[in-house]
Amino acid sequence: MKNNSHSTLKTVLEFLVLFAVIFFASQLLMRYVLSKDVVQGTSMQPTLENGDRLYSIRVKKPKRNDIVVINAPDQPGSLYIKRVIGMPGDTVSSKDNQLSVNGKKIAEPYLNKKFATDEINKWASQQGLDASTIKFTNDFNIKTLSSTKSAKVPADKYFVMGDNRLVSHDSRDFGFVDKSKIQSVVVWRYWPLNQMKLY
Repeated sequence: MKNNSHSTLKTVLEFLVLFAVIFFASQLLMRYVLSKDVVQGTSMQPTLENGDRLYSIRVKKPKRNDIVVINAPDQPGSLYIKRVIGMPGDTVSSKDNQLSVNGKKIAEPYLNKKFATDEINKWASQQGLDASTIKFTNDFNIKTLSSTKSAKVPADKYFVMGDNRLVSHDSRDFGFVDKSKIQSVVVWRYWPLNQMKLY
């Protein structure tokens, strides 16, 4: 009988130790490696919708086209979710809705033409403007942006934009993002369940 109770106690203690190890490991993982984030707003539509829930990795170095969570340069305590367009040393420009990096036109498969057209029509209607005169991505180059005053993305900085170019508040407004302001790189949308996706 004593052996049985001793064995049960040992099993319970082993379970508690295992639970404690898993709990503390998960806390360390969430604090230093992974981040859970919620999309707030429409600036990343159609890729991400308001309320989408994401996992991102804190220790991953961003690459071009990665979706990143940044500490908002112009709103202390806030986070923005944007896409990396320009890497350190890049030139970035847009003309006639065509984005170019280092003088080469780049494909943007994440931009949905129907979504862009619908957004332009909606925005034009709200503003009382002719939709045919509106561009989804306004013409710019980083040298002419008042927020940047530089022909190239400086070392240790990034140029970020939202996918919903008409409404996104991004590097066109607040300038380059220092690498220290990049909190994490998005790797997985886990909610809503029918929209789960790896990035």
